[in-house]
Amino acid sequence: MKKGLKILAIESSCDETAASVIGEKDGNPVILSNIISSQIDLHAKTGGVVPEVASRAHMEAITPVITQSLLASQKSKVKSQKESIDYQEGIDILQNEITHIAVTAGPGLVGSLLVGFSAAKAIAFSRDLPIITINHIEGHIYSALNGVNSNFQFPISNQIPNSKLFSKSKIKEQYCNETIFPLLALTVSGGHTSLTLMKTHGDYEQIGATIDDAVGEAYDKVAKLMGLGYPGGPVVSEMAKIFREEIKSGKRNNELAPIVFPRPLINDKTLNFSFSGLKTAVLYTIRKIDDLTEKKKEEIAAAFEEAVKDVLVAKTLLAVRKYSPKAVIFAGGVSANAYLRESIDSAAAKEGVAFLTPKAGLFGDNAAMIGLAAYYHIKKGDVQTWQSASVDANLKLNN
Repeated sequence: MKKGLKILAIESSCDETAASVIGEKDGNPVILSNIISSQIDLHAKTGGVVPEVASRAHMEAITPVITQSLLASQKSKVKSQKESIDYQEGIDILQNEITHIAVTAGPGLVGSLLVGFSAAKAIAFSRDLPIITINHIEGHIYSALNGVNSNFQFPISNQIPNSKLFSKSKIKEQYCNETIFPLLALTVSGGHTSLTLMKTHGDYEQIGATIDDAVGEAYDKVAKLMGLGYPGGPVVSEMAKIFREEIKSGKRNNELAPIVFPRPLINDKTLNFSFSGLKTAVLYTIRKIDDLTEKKKEEIAAAFEEAVKDVLVAKTLLAVRKYSPKAVIFAGGVSANAYLRESIDSAAAKEGVAFLTPKAGLFGDNAAMIGLAAYYHIKKGDVQTWQSASVDANLKLNN
């Protein structure tokens, strides 16, 4: 006999295979497990995500990831990294406890999406369970509106290749009630840079988006130009941090001719973004440098990150002043960047607006955010059958 709501959520939109179980406590969602298998090692060889390689890796990881998530949702079932997966135990939990299936339906790489989506539909069909299809951007928004975290752990099996291992963490309760609306969500990742106005649960209006490169993509390309490897975002950010700290401490003097990059669309009065020109400006600057030393790379990284920060802050403030939200969300993989996060937080505070961002383990692509979003769809009665569910690599976030 199933006791209470329990969602199995699946995410495979790009290069992370993820599954999570979401429960309920006192009328709020509870993250019971969140398993992520990363493909970073695979794509580091080519300096970026290769769609066909990503799809095949998802196919290898999907079953063990889902099973581990089911096992991890029960404290007594958590396995150590050296223990093999007991698939029968996972099946028993699925049969006896899961009430809903949630899955990312887009946007994303179509081959990657189809792996998780096919698994979700198969489970929904075989267990006669309702399915909730979730927009990936919507998931990122809810990652900052996270519920109570009970047994929030990330056990990893040796049968899951290229896995990320997270330590146990407690996330402060951040209930998603009506008092925080309307809110403004800045979602920034490798594939997305957008501003969304959210008036209540399920009511979205995209008010701004990138017209070319996303911020995360620009970070990766700048890293590639400087030979820093993939993924480039964390490396570029760390080099920028070193430069700023050395300037602040006096270990490094301000340059006589400091590098300053353009801030695309910063004054155009729209809420759209563009980072292709910024990336090109970095390329031209590097070409002019005869000796690209580590110190010069740090300066370039800092100048690039400063330009990104200025654009993100300016566009966010423009939206805040136009729409008067009660809160600003900064979510997506790039929200893990502490410098950008603190800058947007400070700007929001000056406008008297609350600032919300994901906690550790929820910045990048993960299935918990998909399950959290699905929870509110379920409460509204917005569910589907496996026959009616569909996938769309270019899915839009609409009302």
